[in-house]
Amino acid sequence: MTEVIGRRERKKAQTRKALADAALELFLARGYAQVGVKEVADAADVSVTTLFKYFPSKEALVFDQDEDIEAALVLAVHGRPPNHSVVDALRKHILRLAEGAPSGEFLRLIESEPALRDYARRMWMRHETTLARAIAEEMGAPEGDVACAALARFALASRELIQADPHPRRAAEEIFARLQRGWRTE
Repeated sequence: MTEVIGRRERKKAQTRKALADAALELFLARGYAQVGVKEVADAADVSVTTLFKYFPSKEALVFDQDEDIEAALVLAVHGRPPNHSVVDALRKHILRLAEGAPSGEFLRLIESEPALRDYARRMWMRHETTLARAIAEEMGAPEGDVACAALARFALASRELIQADPHPRRAAEEIFARLQRGWRTE
């Protein structure tokens, strides 16, 4: 069954995309700190009030896929093949994200601004509760289970380490192997 999107929803999506596109273009061209929200609103042909209806902060303009990211994390857990563990599904998903990282220009923009770097980290980690809930459902554990919460936190935090490593695949394998078998020392 296909969902029909109404005119109003299409217009909202177009406005949101126009704002995000205008912001990214301006930020990449002139630098994040040198561009004000009024300039972004003007470039998208909307008011500043409208801009803030779609994006709660200037930093949020750079990161337009928060809901999609969370949905993909949950799908990685719930949609994994029957013979794959939750840890294995998370490893594959996090590695896919690390290997498909955005362009160098976009990453340089984020890394050049402490506000964007911090926002990106907070945005990614705020999916922890939802991911922990999905893990608990799959494991048959009660909501709020501390082991499921720990797995969600460690899996999410591993992305930064994996992306920074010169060998992301090897780093992902090592990190998630530890998560799979525990922290035993051999």
